[in-house]
Amino acid sequence: MSTYLYALGRAAYRHRRRVLLLWLAVLVLTVGAAAGIGGKFDENFSVPGTESQLALDSLNRTFPQAGGTTAQVVVAVPEGESVRDTDVRRQIERGVDALAKVDHVDTVTSPFDRYAKGVISGDDRAAIIQVQLLTVDGAVAPATFNGLDQATAALQADIPGSQVSPGGSAYSNNTPGFSIVEALGVLIALVVLWLTLGSLRAAGMPLLTAILGVAITVLLIVAVTGLTTVSATTPLLAVMLGLAVGIDYALFITSRHRDQLLTGMDPEESVAQAVATAGSAVVFAGLTVMIALSGLAVAGIPFLTTMGVAAAAGVGIAVMIALTLLPALLGVAGERLRPKPKKVRAVRATGEPKPKKTRTPLPRLWVRAVTKVPLLTVLVVVVGLGVMAYPAKDLKIALPSNGMADPGTPARTTFDLIDEHFGVGYNGPLIVSATIVGSDDPLGVMDGIADDLRALPGVASVPLSTPNENAEVGIVQVIPTGAPDSDETKDLVLRIRAMHDEFQERYGVPVYVTGFTAVAIDVSDRLGNALLPFGVLVVGLSIILLMMVFRSVAVPIKATVGYLLSVLAAFGATAMVFEYGWLGDVFNVHQTGPVISFLPILLMGILFGLAMDYEVFLVSRMREEYVHAVARNGSRDGVDPREAIEDGFNASARVVVAAAVIMFAVFAAFVPEGEGPIKTIAFGLAVGVFVDAFVVRMTLVPAVMTLLGHRAWWLPRWIDERLPSFDVEGEGLAHQLSLRDWPSVDDDHLLYAEGVRVNGDDTPLGMALRPGDVVVVDGQVDSGKTALLLTLSGRMRLTTGRAKIAGLVLPEQAAAVRRRTALVDCRRLTATDPGTARGGRGLRAELRQVEREQPAVIVVDHADVLADADDRAALTALVQETAGSDQRAMIIAVRDRALIDDLLPVPYRHLTLGPVPDLVDSARL
Repeated sequence: MSTYLYALGRAAYRHRRRVLLLWLAVLVLTVGAAAGIGGKFDENFSVPGTESQLALDSLNRTFPQAGGTTAQVVVAVPEGESVRDTDVRRQIERGVDALAKVDHVDTVTSPFDRYAKGVISGDDRAAIIQVQLLTVDGAVAPATFNGLDQATAALQADIPGSQVSPGGSAYSNNTPGFSIVEALGVLIALVVLWLTLGSLRAAGMPLLTAILGVAITVLLIVAVTGLTTVSATTPLLAVMLGLAVGIDYALFITSRHRDQLLTGMDPEESVAQAVATAGSAVVFAGLTVMIALSGLAVAGIPFLTTMGVAAAAGVGIAVMIALTLLPALLGVAGERLRPKPKKVRAVRATGEPKPKKTRTPLPRLWVRAVTKVPLLTVLVVVVGLGVMAYPAKDLKIALPSNGMADPGTPARTTFDLIDEHFGVGYNGPLIVSATIVGSDDPLGVMDGIADDLRALPGVASVPLSTPNENAEVGIVQVIPTGAPDSDETKDLVLRIRAMHDEFQERYGVPVYVTGFTAVAIDVSDRLGNALLPFGVLVVGLSIILLMMVFRSVAVPIKATVGYLLSVLAAFGATAMVFEYGWLGDVFNVHQTGPVISFLPILLMGILFGLAMDYEVFLVSRMREEYVHAVARNGSRDGVDPREAIEDGFNASARVVVAAAVIMFAVFAAFVPEGEGPIKTIAFGLAVGVFVDAFVVRMTLVPAVMTLLGHRAWWLPRWIDERLPSFDVEGEGLAHQLSLRDWPSVDDDHLLYAEGVRVNGDDTPLGMALRPGDVVVVDGQVDSGKTALLLTLSGRMRLTTGRAKIAGLVLPEQAAAVRRRTALVDCRRLTATDPGTARGGRGLRAELRQVEREQPAVIVVDHADVLADADDRAALTALVQETAGSDQRAMIIAVRDRALIDDLLPVPYRHLTLGPVPDLVDSARL
């Protein structure tokens, strides 16, 4: 992959104007898409397939008054007065009439209606006016809210000393938005970038590319709202995550570019190498985040799946911008990004430089401290994070309710008034629906079900039991004694559902539990049940991916354990603030209670990707130092793993710290003024990033690596052979670049190979082909001649030696080598079964195809099996054309070259594979 990224970075640098115009065009297109097909955000959470959702969907069709959007207007009078007083009642009735005239209001039920029950408090100081609304495109119109507010304000003015407040489910869909505080995170990111990169111009590029990526992502999300249901939390999450990863990914590439410019490297070459090396790690990091976010679909909840896919798309866009737009911008800056040389030291009068005080870098001091007694460090970190994670046991999840709204808002005021005068259960009523279309006594059935429900523990009252107009379906409103998000209410829901068979037997009708409270319980249960499979998916994925990267067993396990510690610590801190209320004033938390249901699974997914980011950027440098040390020494003996850990940590810590600080600042900026679920998500991510980057990766990881020593890089051979290689350190590119001028700058060889082994411990082989050369390789079946041909044509991995075919280096550019070479297997093409030939073609058709493709090197295997005169003549013609060509060479493999001497009317060289390989050179034609 580093080879492709190297070419991509160079192309983006050379064609920078086109790249800039391309991304500008993408931005314009997304603006048009958002304006043309964009719709509205929808905060209605649903869980397809659950009992509550199925029943609610049915009620929306058959009993819309029970399943639609409603509002509640609470009228509370001062102590010593009663809503039943004649004057107060008259004003309430007038208020009911005024509310009925508001646009998009369907029906208004007075608390004094003969069918209204349980809507006047026991002390007669409060009454509830029920308002049924008509939605516009699935949402309550702003004019409706304005009308309700005006009507309630007038009613409060008409009843001196009263408090009248509108609320209910219609007021629970407050769309979260942005505030100026979020910009603080961007400002902090700019300062950190400036300090890290040492240049304001260089610092602005990661910020610019990240903002562009976020803008495109948000516009795409807005466009998608016209096609599917999208929560208003989705763009906030995409902005928060897109800014964080977009800045970090660009930082890694820009930092590598600046370091290379400091060594005197040409800007174009530096950009290409930075994209190939740091860009490889960016691709890996981005993929892990995207896979984890897409894995949220495991929960089977549409709004969460949409949220995860949208955030994953934002990360993908950030990766693409970092790999294309950023190199183009670096190309525009050119030499202006080259760091200025350090100032010359002052000299003494004698002309000799003053001795320079050498200071040990802070990262080196830190890693020495944490690895001095590594076991102690591990114990302190694990115990400390364990204590921090302990409160996670009390972390409760639920969908947001009006009780979690900001104090002073209509939704919260109404919620508190109902809680005060009616009881907490009135804020979370349950709807029990019964299909009574086949009943002979629908009213009796509904009354019987209501009586049975009243007798259940946990039921405060049953104020309503009624069939619809057609007597097809009936509903029973159940007021629980507990709060909507309490375990007591959840137990009541389960208790009623357990009576399904009993109701079926006694009344002959199926009964279901629904309503917002039941839906919220089902959503939380579904998400809670999805945590384990999602965790297994994430943990399993992390182990496999890190094995691919580090070729190790211990490193992935250590990384995964560290990730779990970070997640649990984030859960624990979230519980401390949002459940216990600790430091609530500091974080602007006015109400404690359950956190949003999808917080745990979302936090696990996002932190997984970010944790792998820091693991790769930090540990890959340690591995690089270790591998180089072993290579210099010739073996592991005599190599001190501690030195590799220290050198790798010192080389990568600065950028990792900067990236972590930026990500922490971006997330933390959404906490003070964050609304609804975004506050808890941002807080959890900020804590998780801080813990994972500074406590786990930069403290625990070096200590564990020191304890492991050489064992950190052990991987069983059978696993190593089956895992694909993910070269994030760019070792393959380094090998490719080292052979760029090999064998010489003005060389015209089409194939050049040295030290190639094809049969275990056989003597290394060498071969050189220029245009017009023909080489015959002869040897017995087990001599390895076929393996040699497959290797030199890019179809078998080169494991020893070095080879360059048509200017392409093996094994890094094997895919391109396959496109520049042609392999003709005579044994397969002359088989008696025509189906064994490619597409059913014979040798002559294959050779004609080779002529059309015009490869640089033609490889013909098993030429000695040719018996047909026409086939042999076709091969002879191809040999003659190749011998006279200035763009092509040819290799032919046989058991005995004497069998095809008559087919080779040109001078050729031959290589005999046997006990002593011998390359015989002869004059070229």
